[in-house]
Amino acid sequence: MLIGFQNVTFEFGARVIVEDATWHIQPGDRIGLIGYNGTGKSTLLKVLVGEYTPSKGTVEKGKDTTIGYLHQDLLSFDTQDSILEVAMGAFEKIKQLEKEIEELGKILETKEDEALLTAYTDKLHELEIAGGYTIHHRTEEVLQGLGFQNADLNRPYKEFSGGWRMRVLLAKMILQQPDVLLLDEPTNHLDLPSIEWLEKYLKHYQGSVVIVSHDKFFLNRMVNKIVELYQQQLHVYVGDFDFYEQEKAMRIELQQKAYENQQDYIRQQERFIERFRSKASKAAAAQSAIKRLDKIDRIENISLERPNMKINFQVDKQPGKIICELKEINKTFGNSVILQNATAEINRGDKIALIGANGKGKSTLLRIVAGSESFKGLRNWGHNVEESFYAQHQLEALNLNNTILEEMKECGSNKNELELRSLLGCFLFSGDDTDKKIRLLSGGEKARVALAKVIVSRSNFLLLDEPTNHLDMHSVELLADALNKYEGSYLLVSHDRFFISKTANKIWEIVDQEIKEFKGSYQEWVEWNERMAKQSSGKKEIKKDATPPTKQTVTNKKDVSTNTQQKKELIQVQKKFQQTEALLELLNEKKLALEMSLAHPDLYKDPAKFSELEKAYTSIQNEWITAQQQYEQLFEKLMELDT
Repeated sequence: MLIGFQNVTFEFGARVIVEDATWHIQPGDRIGLIGYNGTGKSTLLKVLVGEYTPSKGTVEKGKDTTIGYLHQDLLSFDTQDSILEVAMGAFEKIKQLEKEIEELGKILETKEDEALLTAYTDKLHELEIAGGYTIHHRTEEVLQGLGFQNADLNRPYKEFSGGWRMRVLLAKMILQQPDVLLLDEPTNHLDLPSIEWLEKYLKHYQGSVVIVSHDKFFLNRMVNKIVELYQQQLHVYVGDFDFYEQEKAMRIELQQKAYENQQDYIRQQERFIERFRSKASKAAAAQSAIKRLDKIDRIENISLERPNMKINFQVDKQPGKIICELKEINKTFGNSVILQNATAEINRGDKIALIGANGKGKSTLLRIVAGSESFKGLRNWGHNVEESFYAQHQLEALNLNNTILEEMKECGSNKNELELRSLLGCFLFSGDDTDKKIRLLSGGEKARVALAKVIVSRSNFLLLDEPTNHLDMHSVELLADALNKYEGSYLLVSHDRFFISKTANKIWEIVDQEIKEFKGSYQEWVEWNERMAKQSSGKKEIKKDATPPTKQTVTNKKDVSTNTQQKKELIQVQKKFQQTEALLELLNEKKLALEMSLAHPDLYKDPAKFSELEKAYTSIQNEWITAQQQYEQLFEKLMELDT
């Protein structure tokens, strides 16, 4: 065992976080620590590292066990040192060794001493064994993997925002290679490429890892155990997150059945006792039944207790077909070009995920669409569009001096106080909670207030910047379900792959300062990218092995004829490509209309109508898949003919 709890009880004020918990972290463990918002996951990590002392029980730790702990409080650290120097702070022993070697070297320059020379040689050997000659390279590699450019490495740490600072501290922790890594929501500060890099890195990490995260994709790739903090108890499941979900559902179902069977037995015995206890001939049997009931080990009625937010987006007005047009948008920050002549269109029914690496301008583009960022070019709203913007950084979106109720009153919803209190109750703010100041709220609570503000707006177009940050997995699922039922359109930025896969019907990427659109789900986009990468790799191999063509000095008639034929073919393919693109758009609209019909609860009252719509949807889905495949084939043919 590296570290763990032995019969630990911890109380935070009057609230019990965990009671009589035993949990041992073993070498090779990859643990996902999960639980609903507010149950105390982060607090538990603090008890584990000794920041808090348990009320009862002991925290046990191996004598030589080293621990790395990444958490939000680290952001109070500040320095003028470069981020490279901060990350290289991981190698304190090696840097001390380098200093000693340098001092010995200076002495040996002025006098000859065999003992000093031996010590100097020994320390050089020690430095080599410790990997001292590779620390610069290793540090740069980890920082680049987490999204930093070469030009950033010598910039002062002080210049970077909170999210980027957290990456530097994560890099330092990884380089320290402790026996146990405790990571509290590490993906909150990472873009998709950096999350994928971290996944690959941690898979080969030699130590044990404990991760608090709401990212299902990340947990499924990372963990071999789930520890759930639920009702002040720790429940251990040996497997990934999918395994945990299946096992927990099965466990609850089995316990519920056992409870119901026992209740049937108890009722049966009680009826027997009631009927025969007054009869002399049956009194002894009745007494035996009473004793049996007294001795029975009662099974608890287990029901899944979870904080259910009631998210129900509503729309007041239906907009026109076009929500927003972007034409020749240009945006720069100093010498950095974010967008150049970028053009795109958002239509009614579009549910767009804007994805990609940090620094590409995702949040900037969101603000341009919202009208809160300056730019050059044209941005035109469609007819009857009413937008609402959920900001990534809650400090920008909320007035910290307001109470929760005051913040809701300033939304302009025209709802009275009773209606607002009722809505806040749906977001788990009840009674006196609504009088709390915003500045006293946790990250998850602020996120819930901001979501409530978006919902009360009754907008038909939403702009959502990292809406899942600070929400637990169950709340993320509820939000995804609500957005699927939402009758309006939205453009969202998120790094949560589960959330994107559940909510988007289009993918936007900023590539070469332009907006590239993919019409389809996130999973389809991933598969398409993989196919393109394989095809691109194959073409490079062919080009590499091909014999270089000889220079032609005379163009013959055959070449001219071939060229003319290619032009004709190109025109035909372009025509087919445009037709297929138009067909895809039409099928998308039909598919969306059927999805909305199938999502209506009243439909399930009429089995015949449901069957008819289901068949129509399957038919449209198959047509869409065929058209999508044809679209990709024509696209490839166009690329081939156009070169």
